[in-house]
Formats: sequence, structure tokens, C-alpha cells
Amino acid sequence: MANAARQRIAFLDWVRGFACIGMFETHGYDAWLSESARHTTLFRLSQLGGTLPAPLFLLATGISLALITGRAVQKGITPGEASRKTMLRGVEILGFGMLFRVQEFVLGQPYAPWSDLLRVDVLNIIGVAIILMALVCWLAGLRVTDARATNAAASTVPRLRYVGSAIAAAALIALATPPLWTTHRPGWLPWYLESYVNGVHNLGAPQPWLFPVFPWVAFAFAGLAFGFLLFSDWTRAHETTAFVLTGLAGVLFAFLGWWLDARPRQFYAVYDFWHTSPNFFLIRTGVVLGIVFLAYAWCRWGFTVKGFAPVIELGRTSLFVYWLHIEFVYGRFSILPKHAQSILSATAGIFVICAAMVMVAVIRNRMKGRGLGVLAFWRRPQRVAA
Repeated sequence: MANAARQRIAFLDWVRGFACIGMFETHGYDAWLSESARHTTLFRLSQLGGTLPAPLFLLATGISLALITGRAVQKGITPGEASRKTMLRGVEILGFGMLFRVQEFVLGQPYAPWSDLLRVDVLNIIGVAIILMALVCWLAGLRVTDARATNAAASTVPRLRYVGSAIAAAALIALATPPLWTTHRPGWLPWYLESYVNGVHNLGAPQPWLFPVFPWVAFAFAGLAFGFLLFSDWTRAHETTAFVLTGLAGVLFAFLGWWLDARPRQFYAVYDFWHTSPNFFLIRTGVVLGIVFLAYAWCRWGFTVKGFAPVIELGRTSLFVYWLHIEFVYGRFSILPKHAQSILSATAGIFVICAAMVMVAVIRNRMKGRGLGVLAFWRRPQRVAA
């Protein structure tokens, strides 16, 4: 049972690490390819793949929050107190996101405009997502204390409430996205606040390259619902079956999204499949659930359990490698001249970035309290059982 628990944790690290690799690939081609190379099928496919890393990060964030909240309640901490501590963590991540914007602004001088300080990037929205998920968990667990006082099955009652509330929040965000981007934009808000709603920034229209609450936080709530189901007693007893069902649910969601998109009439006045459509949200949710199943299978039966696991190493320090790689891809320390590379040279650059980030991740993962043991890069740190 302890070994199975380790694999449940390992798959989360693998998902984050896989998202990091997808992020390196998308950012590398976007930053380095020449204008002529940007009109190739490879570049279009890379941009299509680039729609997955952010959902994977957000889904993993929701799963992690479910694990943390469930452990806290099992230890006797009230859901309200657990939610408060989680909110503080969300504020911390949001602060990191703002600090990252300050760094990019300073390093981008004299060309970076001051408005870049208020850009809604992926770190910002992860922090906001954690705060919103903690708020929903707090609301869903308001009466849990009474259940505990009567010796009821406290761990079961909030789990069902949490799952239902998370699914409802994900659906609400996905369904509200199209009008909030088009016909019902909250234009009465200052642009730096509206940007958290629809990514308008200061450009007068929502920008698809930003990460507003609508639709991105819906992936975090989907992860929250999945996480509470994943760490239930039934899943612990039927682990493999649960993950197979996860993969099948992913296929179902993807086909449902495609089927709904193929309908001749759409519900919304303005329908934008690639940026705001709930159907595309369903498809991406299905794809990331499929990736979760593959991650679990690889971590349980693949080579990950037998030796050095670079993807997991990246996943264990995903925040740090995200922060670091940006400067070596988009920033002034870019390892290749930007917008001037062939497909071959840009691909070589991506391999270099991946290898460098793995090395950095390995060193960082081993330097915590190990002194000279940091040099033993071939050793894997022990996993903590769930």
C-alpha cells in the first residue's frame, strides 16, 4: 500500500514535469523561429500542443489542493482552518507571480512598458486559482464541524460536497467565458482588474496569450474535483481501476466536446472555439485526464520506477524551472537569437534548454540539507508516501 501511495505522488510530479517539457517546446519555437519557419506545419502543431501545459499545471494544482485539504481534515483540522492556510499559499504564489513580473520588467529595460508589471501570467492565475478553490472548499465545508461533533463520517460528507462544488465551479467558469470575453465584458472595471476576468490587459480586447480566470481556473476546479475522488477510500482500494476509469472519462469528455462543437447551431452569440468555447474546454479536460492516466501507468509500470526520472525531477521543481527558463528563451539572456532560427537550430535549442533545466532541477532537488551529496546526481530522492 505504501508503494502504491508513492506512485500516486509520483504521477503528479510526472504531470508537472511533462507540462514543463511542453512549455519549453512551445516557448522555444515561438521565441526563436524565423518568420518563414513560423508558416510550417511543425510550428502550428507546436502551438496546438502549447494549449496543454497550462491546463496540466492548473489540474495538478487542483489535485494537490484536494490532497492537502483531505489530509488536514483527517488530522482534525477544521475545513475552515484548512481553507485559510490554503488561501495564504495562494496569496504567496500570486506574490511570486507579481515578483516575476517585476523581474521581467527590470530585465526588459529600456523597452519593457510599465503595463507589463500588471500582466496576468500563469503564476498569477495559479495563485488566484488556489485562493478561489480554498474559498469554495470553505463554503462547501461550513457544516462539517457539526458532523464531526456527532461522530458522523466527516471525511465522507465534505468529500461529496467538495466534489460537487468543484464541478459546479468548473462548469460555471467554462460556460460564462464566452460572454465575458465578448458580449458582456466587464468594461466598467479598470483594465488591470478586467484583465483577471478576460485577459484584456490594456489593449482594448481580450488577449488569448494571457491567463485570466475565465476560462483557465476551470481546469483547476476540474483537478480539485478529480483529486477528491482520487484520494477517496474507494480509489485507494481500487487504484488501477480508478485510473483506467480516468482515462476512459478523458476519452468521453474529448468526444463529447467534439460532438457538441459539430452541432449546426451554437448557444452563444459569438462562438470562438479555440479561445472561449466550453466545448474546447471539455476536449482539453479529456486530453489532460488521458495524460494523467498515462502518467500513472508510466510511473507504476514504466522505467520511472527503475532509475533516474528526469521528467519527475522537473516536476518537483516546476515553479523554479518555469521562472528560470523564461530568461534563456524570451529574455535578454536567450541562448539563440530570437526570430531568426531554422526549425533544426530551434529544435537543438529546445533540447539544450530541456537538458539544462533537468540538471538545474536535479541539483535543486538534492541540495536540501545534503551538503556535498548534491554532487550525487544519479541518486533519486526518496518519495514521500501519500
